[in-house]
Amino acid sequence: MTMERIIAVRNRKTIYRDGDKCIKVFDEGYSKADILNEALNQARVEETGLHIPRILEVTSVDGKWAIVSEFIKGKTLAQLMQENPDDTEKYLTMFVDLQLEMHQKTCPMLSKLKEKMNRKISQTELDATTRYDLHTRLESMPKHNKLCHGDFNPSNIIIAEDGTPYILDWSHATQGNASADAARTYLLFCLSGDMETAQKYLELFCKKSDTARQYVQKWMPIVAASQSVKGNANEQEFLLSWVNVVDYQ
Repeated sequence: MTMERIIAVRNRKTIYRDGDKCIKVFDEGYSKADILNEALNQARVEETGLHIPRILEVTSVDGKWAIVSEFIKGKTLAQLMQENPDDTEKYLTMFVDLQLEMHQKTCPMLSKLKEKMNRKISQTELDATTRYDLHTRLESMPKHNKLCHGDFNPSNIIIAEDGTPYILDWSHATQGNASADAARTYLLFCLSGDMETAQKYLELFCKKSDTARQYVQKWMPIVAASQSVKGNANEQEFLLSWVNVVDYQ
């Protein structure tokens, strides 16, 4: 296996290109169960017919676990939006359309979103009263079984040279409520400091999906709390500031 160049360096993982293959190498000590679950998630999502890189193998590179998948030649949607700011609206429309296409799919073998969120909320350092309130809010939300990405943002979308959009990184994929997935995307835009795009995204998602804005907003404290477990100190502070927002305006 010849790793020609580094494509990206993310939290505790490095992504390389080897010809027509993409090799994601995980740091030593990374949970084997999480790595195998990520590969399994991606393999299951492949069966939905969405455009995603195909898993080729799970192997080891210099004693480290690695997931090998197809290399999709192109640029991320984040790169295109940065390079062509005048086309932001066009790219954002493409982004939301792709997310809605994904939400039309079901993947019954994936973990359930609400169960995962309940576990994450229990792992937070929030006081018992706040955790109880969040668990209660979560339980009251409608149960759906739509395919949810869990980290749907423009850097996880590759636009291939023929114009086909591919969705990357299925490590957080679950089945559940699409509005929770949208709330997560909104918060990701906010975390990047791009509040303007966050607002435009939310408006576009709600319009195209015919979803009440208030309904997506009801998910935000729940999603923020569940996501705060894995964030760095700055992200945790931002996300936890959302936990007590009941009626966001």
